[in-house]
Amino acid sequence: MINIVKSALAVAVGIAALSTNAFAVNYDGPSMDFSTVRPDFRVGFLGDEAAQDILTRNACLKDYVEAAYNVPAKMFTFKDYAGTMESMLGGNLDYAWFGASGYAGIYLEDPNAAVPVLTRMQPTGDTGYYSVMVARKDSGISSLEDMKGKHLGFADPNSTSGYLIPSVELPELYDVKIDDYFSKTSFNGGHENNVLAVLNGDVDAGVTWVSGVGEWDEGYTSGNLRKMVDKGILNMDDITQIWSSKLIPNGPIVMPKDDAYAKAREVMVGMKQWILKNDPKCSEDVANGIVKAWVPVDHSFYEVVVKARKAKIEAKKKSN
Repeated sequence: MINIVKSALAVAVGIAALSTNAFAVNYDGPSMDFSTVRPDFRVGFLGDEAAQDILTRNACLKDYVEAAYNVPAKMFTFKDYAGTMESMLGGNLDYAWFGASGYAGIYLEDPNAAVPVLTRMQPTGDTGYYSVMVARKDSGISSLEDMKGKHLGFADPNSTSGYLIPSVELPELYDVKIDDYFSKTSFNGGHENNVLAVLNGDVDAGVTWVSGVGEWDEGYTSGNLRKMVDKGILNMDDITQIWSSKLIPNGPIVMPKDDAYAKAREVMVGMKQWILKNDPKCSEDVANGIVKAWVPVDHSFYEVVVKARKAKIEAKKKSN
């Protein structure tokens, strides 16, 4: 089997307290009695920002999950992407929103563990986003050429935009051999930490994810930069964008593939669409930005990314 990059401990580092009222929101969208499957609904999040920030921003999602599934919702954060992936592979999560590479890693490990359910559509109608490389504006770095011989920061080994895509596209499109072109590369514990590493001068530039549409000074319409601007920890005047990838398929919300979850997957699609229409503030909080629609997807939407991740793993094996 193809192994996922392992975390030291695939355990949750933050768990939200259970709500005492499963109907804390006014919800009349699709619903079911999930207790026929499990006594609770387990939601997992990628560890790309502080655990409490994740749980606070997704508090409304917890309320809607409880209203839609009629069971308590448990919210788990993990210290890295691999922890969330391992938990899904182990059958310990009912829902998680992965990047395309994270899903690819799960699929390559066990094709029967989970399936894509839906993804976001950007305000432009695109169902994709971009990996971008940013540097401090006062660094004198204004292009990819300026990064030769300098330190590049990656987000997480299992991140699509924060590692896989730049590590594949830079060699293919720009004849840039990662280990030769940059003096050093490092993983910095997620997207937020990677941009903070840029701001702190720990790396010369770092890659992260953005919608690529909207206003620069707002951090675009969605993505990590937008999230950091909204939190007050990033001023876009302090950074400059020096590279952008091709369009990347938006990552999927995944749920277990088991037939027992068939109805639960249908309810998830309807619930997300209901929230977007009736509670856009919650939808924006959960999605880290503006969403035009939630679109059902299946494995075929991610086959290109699965092939890219598989090829990278095989190339690494040959080089060892």
